[in-house]
Amino acid sequence: MGLHGFSRIAVAILVAATVLTLGNRPIAAQTPAIDLVSHRAVYELTLGKVRGKAAVQSARGRILYDFSGNTCEGYSLEFRQVAELDNGEGKVSLSDLRSNTWEDAAAKTYRFTSQNYLNQKLLDAVEGQAERQPGAVAVSLKKPAARKVDLDAAIVFPTEHVRRIIVAAREGKTILEFPIYDGSESGEKVYNSLTVIGRTIGPGERELADAATGNKVLAGMRRWPVTVSYFDRSKPAGEQTPVYAISFDLYENGVSRTLVLDYNDFSITGVLKSLELRDSKPCP
Repeated sequence: MGLHGFSRIAVAILVAATVLTLGNRPIAAQTPAIDLVSHRAVYELTLGKVRGKAAVQSARGRILYDFSGNTCEGYSLEFRQVAELDNGEGKVSLSDLRSNTWEDAAAKTYRFTSQNYLNQKLLDAVEGQAERQPGAVAVSLKKPAARKVDLDAAIVFPTEHVRRIIVAAREGKTILEFPIYDGSESGEKVYNSLTVIGRTIGPGERELADAATGNKVLAGMRRWPVTVSYFDRSKPAGEQTPVYAISFDLYENGVSRTLVLDYNDFSITGVLKSLELRDSKPCP
């Protein structure tokens, strides 16, 4: 798995006994309103664990996660991840992933554009829109080529996924299983996901030295340790290991910290270096 997969922090940027499933009804009809805070976060990336014969000796980079919106106008995300991997033998790869998405609050419409660069050369670009319809999610792609695709009606979009995690965490539930679609790669890829939600971390517990430390808004707020594992849908159920997994602490307002991106043979850690919380535009 390459660095392109980092975009799912939006599910990111992107987490045992209770399993929730999604029909084709809008999220607003099924769950309480979740107020996601508009914010700009920057994470510093470094190499975590290296396992087996992974050809990675060092890693560094940054993620920009700029999220805004409300339950009336929908949610926008500007995401950029730049990362450098060194294999220790003189080969250094520089990945630069840029994406912009918009998702309406009812989880019916999802628009996306992305560009993926490797060593400053454009590898691929994706642009399209997904619409939830009775019985299917209809995707219209402009890039990499004009194409229409119908996807499983059970898929969830990234912001919808975050909101469902928060609802489940508040209710004390620990397991969610959804197919996830974020428009990445060719614009047709859907992953099965397994989200595991840990014990509530109350205000004042497990204090960390990062940009969230001392923030007055977050200081009085609960958070949960979350792990989201992604599986290839083309492989038989029961015979799969995750393609990769993302772990993080998730606050009730949607802010994340302490990222770990696990690619099986190596992992990347992300420390929250800066955080700006903004007032969301109120609904009319």
